[in-house]
Amino acid sequence: MTKVGKFQTALQWVFPPRCVACGGLVESDFGLCGSCWAQTPFLGGPQCDFCGVPVLAEIGDDTLICDDCQSFERPWHAGGAALAYDGVARKLVLALKHGDRQDIARPAARWMAAAAKPLLCGDTLVVPVPLHWSRLLKRRYNQAALLGQHMAQYLDIPFCPDALVRPKGGGSTEGLSTQERFEKLSGAFEPHRKRGARMAGRHVILVDDVMTSGATLTSAAQACLRADAKEVCVVTLARVAKDA
Repeated sequence: MTKVGKFQTALQWVFPPRCVACGGLVESDFGLCGSCWAQTPFLGGPQCDFCGVPVLAEIGDDTLICDDCQSFERPWHAGGAALAYDGVARKLVLALKHGDRQDIARPAARWMAAAAKPLLCGDTLVVPVPLHWSRLLKRRYNQAALLGQHMAQYLDIPFCPDALVRPKGGGSTEGLSTQERFEKLSGAFEPHRKRGARMAGRHVILVDDVMTSGATLTSAAQACLRADAKEVCVVTLARVAKDA
């Protein structure tokens, strides 16, 4: 065994791999234990073409659209999500977003990469939904940027962390109706004065941690299109479903 191999073995003995959800022992870093894996609501089966939420479908259906995406026009071409925002998935999202658990971003991005693969085409660029500078200063990192960076690495495609900016802090949307969320977030995002030009003529995959109403992604996707993106798709770690 090489010196590097011996050092890695020693590290694993001192710091054994832990489940990113419960902290239990696992075989490899950045993974879930069997129990947490079984309780994690991975999305599969027939899904909405615009957001990834499970939908009822019949054989031969060409386009699958959930009720929300029928009610609110989406400015993006297609979308997907890795998890339903419930149970262990909700725990992981909140830990990443508010608990400084940046280690969660790597396995989460691997699940998102699987959801993003059908959306890939030539000249694709991954762009995260940005935070307002005041929130970024308080949190110290943008969870959407962490997810987007790792996802782009898994897919071997370019990533631009600051193609979009959020010039005004809008505050929380908690407790607002869907319509109020869309009104509050309208025009909230803008292309970066310089780096926004990287989106021109390209297929953009817009990344965020959670999709609820779609108001945030709608505003961000519109900003991508104002920067002359050829087409926008969206990928989130989790999708809030009505029955969750």
